[in-house]
Amino acid sequence: MTVLFLDQYGDLGGAQRCLLDLMPAVVQRGWRPHVAAPAAGPLAGRLRSLGVIVHSLECGRYSMGHKDWRDVIRYSVRLPGLVRAIGALAEQSRAGLFYVNGPQLLPPAAWCARNKRPVLFHCHNRLAGGSLALANWSLGAAGASVVSSSRFALEPLAARRARIVYNGVAEPRRPGNGRHPEFRVGVVGRLDRGKGQHIFLEAARRLTKRADQCRFVICGSTLFSDPFESAYQRELQRLAQGLPVEFTGYVEDAASVIGGLDVLVVPSIVAEATPRVILESYAAGVPVVAFASGGIPEVVLDGETGFLVPTPTAEALATVLDQLMEQPARLRKAAQAGRAYWETSFTLERYQTEVLEAMEAAVHTSPEDSGTAAPRSARLPPP
Repeated sequence: MTVLFLDQYGDLGGAQRCLLDLMPAVVQRGWRPHVAAPAAGPLAGRLRSLGVIVHSLECGRYSMGHKDWRDVIRYSVRLPGLVRAIGALAEQSRAGLFYVNGPQLLPPAAWCARNKRPVLFHCHNRLAGGSLALANWSLGAAGASVVSSSRFALEPLAARRARIVYNGVAEPRRPGNGRHPEFRVGVVGRLDRGKGQHIFLEAARRLTKRADQCRFVICGSTLFSDPFESAYQRELQRLAQGLPVEFTGYVEDAASVIGGLDVLVVPSIVAEATPRVILESYAAGVPVVAFASGGIPEVVLDGETGFLVPTPTAEALATVLDQLMEQPARLRKAAQAGRAYWETSFTLERYQTEVLEAMEAAVHTSPEDSGTAAPRSARLPPP
């Protein structure tokens, strides 16, 4: 079977890393993957290094998060070209399945499919507003199946056939060790206001009494060429003045940074599905402190595999961190439980197997079938 994968970004965000993680299993299954994605950015090169055929598909630039009327006009103008390009690639590759890895490409894929080819939409984030309305129209028009990374992301989708497949991550090359003189607390991910790095720095300033014991780490860079993120990066530099903060920039092997932390913080103030970095922290044996937003409570068992901060404020985050620094035994216990949780629930192999099962089910289920598949991973086993 030939699978035409469609991705709207060329940079390596979480969705694109999930796609890269899946490719070796697709090839091993004997399927022929073709990927259509923007030529700019590292994704295309990484895919080619895996032996995947890559086609250039320019999707246009739009605002991150909420889309305004200008985005709507730009998208409407570009949509007919996307339909033609995807249709031509489908015929050229003789695709037996459209695998849509981002919502911008779901409408043109649905139009091209028109019940001739099955469509599988991998939903990595919760959609809302016009994006949600367009996605739900597309799912209905194509009779598409859905794989969602969390219950939180799946809830608003009007999907007839859906299953939840939580992300999986590989075994880190170097597990966490904590062998350094200071207590290292860090944030790992794209520099973006929604990721809450500014809240992290405000919390760090509230821990000034521990300044001689702590080192704060911010790992990541801006992605997707968003000018607002560049301004945000300058704001973070200002907030960090006078604090023991290390900005690592982009690091290819983020797991190596996570492994050097005593605590990973996930201070997202925009509700996310299930951030991969939490699972990477589990795999590295590093305890997690996260705001209890979006799908995060689905994968962080409060007080067991990590610690949830109920209020997304710097004050609340600083309070939890201050308490945990006084209780190293709790941190060690959570790190061990998180590692065990990863071994049972979040390995890369489990993720690959379940997504391949969803792809096979999408191919062998007719678009007219209105039955709903039970989410295989909706209930995670205990750690």
